[in-house]
Order: sequence, then C-alpha cells, then structure tokens
Amino acid sequence: LNLVDPLGVIGDVLSPFTNSVSLSALINNREISNGCIMKPSQLVNRPRVNVGGDDLRTFYTMVMVDADAPSPSNPFLKEYLHWMVTDIPATTSASFGKEVVFYESPKPSAGIHRFVIALFKQLGRDTVFAPDWRHNFNTTNFAEINNLVIVASVYFNCQRERGCGGRR
Repeated sequence: LNLVDPLGVIGDVLSPFTNSVSLSALINNREISNGCIMKPSQLVNRPRVNVGGDDLRTFYTMVMVDADAPSPSNPFLKEYLHWMVTDIPATTSASFGKEVVFYESPKPSAGIHRFVIALFKQLGRDTVFAPDWRHNFNTTNFAEINNLVIVASVYFNCQRERGCGGRR
C-alpha cells in the first residue's frame, strides 16, 4: 500500500487500495494535498480535477464526500455527497465528464470535516448513475453496486472560516 492516511479515511470512507492513476485537484491553481486544510471561501467554486490514465476510451467516476457531516462528533449524515461526475475520459479533467450531482460547496458549521475526492474506473461509458439523495451516501457500497474500481484519491480538512480547535 503506497498510501499515507493522516485523516483516517481508509477503512472509514474508502477500502484499502493502491493509487494506480494520477489525480490532481486544484483550487485557484494550488494543488490540494492529502491532509491540507481548506476554508469554505477557497471552495466556493468546484476544484479543477485532472485525471491521468493513458486511453481516452477508459472512463472514470469522481465523487467528493464529507465524511463528517454534519459534525465530526455526530456524523449522522455521513457521507454527504458534495459532487459526482461520471464518464470522465482518461487524460482529461472532470469538466469533460457528466456532472450528475452538481457541486455543492462545503460549509461546515462545527469542527474539522474530512473531505474525500475519490476516483473510480468505470466498466464503460454510461454505466454509472447518480443516487437519489446526497446524505448518507456510502462510497464503498456505491462502488460495489456500480462495478467501480478505486484508482486514486485525495483528501483534505475543511472548517468554517474562523474555525479553530479540534474535530468536535
């Protein structure tokens, strides 16, 4: 396993895996790195998500979830689905895919929330469909139901603008 998991998302949100496709998420031309802290004001607009791979006939699904909604001490809405894009061709970006769950910017009200952007390889084009709701999404179950294979992820912390202190 070539994964460093400072936020504890492996096992909680994602099954253990090895990154096999490059994935980068940029906000204002700054790359989001695992474990970094972002403020809601930085995430008003959707990140630019670039996908690697080597064959345009390979398609990916990208999800972004809040593992700690509505608060880390009582995450009864986890995982909250903030964004889903399907049919992203390899070597392109999420803007080339189908945005099936529109981007909703993070607005955590309490504590430090863990956000996960996960990339999955699809069996083929038009094989993945959006869930009916955003709350209580389960990334692992969704992947199993849709025959998706996780190939990459990036995760970060987000807290309210003047947030301080711990996970609460």
